[in-house]
Amino acid sequence: MAQATMNSEKETKPKKSKWFRYLVDFLIIMMLIIAFRSWQQRSMVSGVAPDIQGVLMDGTITDLKKYRGKPVLLHFWATWCPFCKLEEGSITGIAKDWPVLTIAYQSGDKAEIEKHLKEQGLESWAVISDPESRLGELYGVSSVPTSFIIDANGNIRFREAGITSGWGLRARLWYADMMPNPEVEASPDNTKKATMPAQ
Repeated sequence: MAQATMNSEKETKPKKSKWFRYLVDFLIIMMLIIAFRSWQQRSMVSGVAPDIQGVLMDGTITDLKKYRGKPVLLHFWATWCPFCKLEEGSITGIAKDWPVLTIAYQSGDKAEIEKHLKEQGLESWAVISDPESRLGELYGVSSVPTSFIIDANGNIRFREAGITSGWGLRARLWYADMMPNPEVEASPDNTKKATMPAQ
């Protein structure tokens, strides 16, 4: 009987230490992911969203201020980016329920972007071309895909560098819609504005 009890204790200890090791490994991986995300976001702007004015692919002049009143997804992407292609379906779906403005980052001229949009079935996207990454610099974007969730009053609520899930972006938009949206006065640093000419 005593022997059976000892054997049982021996079997239990390795199981506990095995699960403990998995937990420690998981926590280390999560810490590394969080550290990498923080490093990716180090130059991205926060606070009041810098204003953007530009011409969409159909020739319509748009302004980020036109999107006030409801949270908006500002999404930087590129035609040459394989990770951006993985997010295209999610962005298209989100645009059916939420305002979405996308920025074609370093993706060539209007003709090249229009060709990509047509090939990928993305003609419904609201796209501003940013061939020289002036808008990217304004927002501190150093890689794509990069997304900003901007609340109803023009405050940046969430920043996401790298690929993210559609449901994650939807959850952030929903949360930005639910949380209080105080009117914030733009400081001199946050009054920057970029106007993109027609390509």
